[in-house]
Amino acid sequence: MTVVSHKIFGDYRGKLIAIEGKNDIPFDIKRIFYIYGAKENISRGCHSHYKTKQYLIALSGSCSVTLDDGSTKKIFLLDSPDKGLFQDALVWGEMQDFSDNCVLLVLASEYYQESDYIHDYNLFLKRVK
Repeated sequence: MTVVSHKIFGDYRGKLIAIEGKNDIPFDIKRIFYIYGAKENISRGCHSHYKTKQYLIALSGSCSVTLDDGSTKKIFLLDSPDKGLFQDALVWGEMQDFSDNCVLLVLASEYYQESDYIHDYNLFLKRVK
């Protein structure tokens, strides 16, 4: 569990960051979604996935992400569009402390399927132990 910095390409015209599935992140991208307009004192996520892996990037603004693998819990600050955070399957994730202008992009390894979600933390702990 670590934040990865991506190379920024740019000149007087602006900046560009390229992220490729299987090269820059450890999976093919099957789904993309983003969170915006989140309230500063509200947590998002609060679940794990059986199968889905995710890669999170704050395109604008900032937020904190807590990742918990059942034995280690770490908090990461995402505050720049060149930083990404990998969340493996069977890792509990919570996003919080959203700035007013935060846009959090999530790249996912799987298509949406409700049965892939673990919403109960105790069930998650039983699954990973």
